[in-house]
Amino acid sequence: MAQIHHFEHGWLTPAFSYALSVLGSLLGLVCASRLHSAPSAGWRAWWLSLAAVAIGGTGIWTMHFVAMLGFGVVGMPIRYDVPITALSAVIAVTAVATGLSIAAGGPRIRGIRIVFGGIFAGLGVAAMHFTGMYAMHLDGTIDYLFSRVVAAVAIAVVAATVALWLAMNVRRPLAILASALVMGVAVNGMHFTGMSAMSVKPDANTTATVTGASASTLLIPIGLTVIFGVLGLVYALMAAPTEEDRAAAAYLSARLERNDDDDLYEPAPQGPNGRRMPTSGAAWTYRDREGR
Repeated sequence: MAQIHHFEHGWLTPAFSYALSVLGSLLGLVCASRLHSAPSAGWRAWWLSLAAVAIGGTGIWTMHFVAMLGFGVVGMPIRYDVPITALSAVIAVTAVATGLSIAAGGPRIRGIRIVFGGIFAGLGVAAMHFTGMYAMHLDGTIDYLFSRVVAAVAIAVVAATVALWLAMNVRRPLAILASALVMGVAVNGMHFTGMSAMSVKPDANTTATVTGASASTLLIPIGLTVIFGVLGLVYALMAAPTEEDRAAAAYLSARLERNDDDDLYEPAPQGPNGRRMPTSGAAWTYRDREGR
C-alpha cells in the first residue's frame, strides 16, 4: 500500500478548513434565523436558498476542498475531474436545501421533520464527500474500509440533524456562534473519518498519464468564488430588512394614518395673525413608540 499523508502542509489546511466550515455555518444559521420572520413565501425561499449555499457550499464543500489540499500520496501526482468535482458541490448545496425545506415545512411534528431532513441532508453530504473522492485521479487503486465509511456516514447524518435543529431553534447571536463552532467540529470530523477509510494500492508497471486538473489549478477560481459568495451573503444579510425594521415601518405607517385621520376632524391651530399653522404630528421617535 502507498503511504498517505492527510496533513502535508501541517496545521494550515485543517485550521483553514475548520475556519471555513465555521464561517459557512455561521452565515447559514443567520440566514436560517430569518426564515421564521419572513413576510412571504418568496422571502422564505430566498433565505432558505442562501442558508443552503452558505452551509452546503462554504461550510461543507469548500471545507472539503481545502482539506484535500493537504492530502497526498507518496510518489503519486493527484488530479481532479472538474465536472465531477463541480457535481459534488451541487450535491452538497441541494442536500442541505432539501433538508432545510423538510425541517421548515410547518409548525406541526417539527421534531420528526427535522429527523427526516437530517437523514436526507446527511446522506447527501456523505454522497458529496465520496463523489469528490471519485473525482480524484491517481496512479493507483483506491479502496475503502467499510466500517469507517459507515462511521463517516453516521457522523454526517447526526451532524446534519443537529444542524437542522439548530437552524430551526437558535436565535441569539452568542448561541448562533457557539452552534457554528460545534457544526465546524462535526463537519471536519465527518471529512477526516471518511478520509481515514481509504487506502491506495499503486498500479504496477503503468505508463498512463494521470489526467485532470491539479488542486493548485482549481484553487484560484474556487477561492474567488468563495470570496465573492461570502461577500454576497453578508451584503444580503445587511441589506434585507429585519423584523425590527418591518415593525418600525408598520408603526410609522400607523402613526401617519392616525394623524391624517385626526386632521380631517380637528381644526388646525391658528397663529397670531389668524392663519392656519401646519401640523407636525408625523414626527415620532422610538421613545414615542415605547411610551404609547
